[in-house]
Amino acid sequence: MDFCPLISTFAGMKQAMIFAAGLGTRLKPLTDTMPKALVRVGGQPLLWHVIMKLKQAGYERIVVNVHHFASQITDYLSANDHFGLDIRISDETAALLETGGGIKKALPLFDPASPILIHNVDILSNLDLNALPMDAPLLVVSERKTKRYLMFDDAMRLHGWTNIETGEVKGEKANLLRAFSGIHVFHPSLTPLLAEWPERFPIMDFYLKACGDHLIRGYEARDLQLMDVGKLDTLDQAETFIKQL
Repeated sequence: MDFCPLISTFAGMKQAMIFAAGLGTRLKPLTDTMPKALVRVGGQPLLWHVIMKLKQAGYERIVVNVHHFASQITDYLSANDHFGLDIRISDETAALLETGGGIKKALPLFDPASPILIHNVDILSNLDLNALPMDAPLLVVSERKTKRYLMFDDAMRLHGWTNIETGEVKGEKANLLRAFSGIHVFHPSLTPLLAEWPERFPIMDFYLKACGDHLIRGYEARDLQLMDVGKLDTLDQAETFIKQL
């Protein structure tokens, strides 16, 4: 397998994108009147927790995509003076673009030469963002139990995806099964490949196609604690989780 050459060091702008455009259907009825990003945990919106984590790690520019109750998010950011950061909005109010389309639309808002840390708004974790390698496309993964796994070789190179319940496989099989965390690094080496993709598509489909010719790595953080606050029954657990963090 031939891998394209990658930048070996990173000295550019620290920039990130927060996925906040989703409908939050698993958090109904809360999301009947507000976006998921503004659902509170530990007295603060989920969006606040992610922004603070990025700010503490030295991120200078953050792009937030919006769709569901978009004005509530933009008003919240304005009311807080964008938390002293360069926070930009990628407007998807006309149509949800899924994760891949969301990144593609937002690219003009970023420094094209620097990697982009992508973070779901409903993910809470103790992950040290400054420990992430930024010299190649990277998927943060864990050994948590799920039905859907990414497949890596012993060097943690992405090869494929599988649903162990249905037996479905995308890409190539590999021996290490890991769960995706909702956090990844989109590297500028992949940007040219986006041209052939439509306006709306999942980013994981993109990675699974790209990994045949490009090195896309998995990263397992030691002692990672991570929680997806995507369902109503996880909110109470999230209160305890955030105190522990």
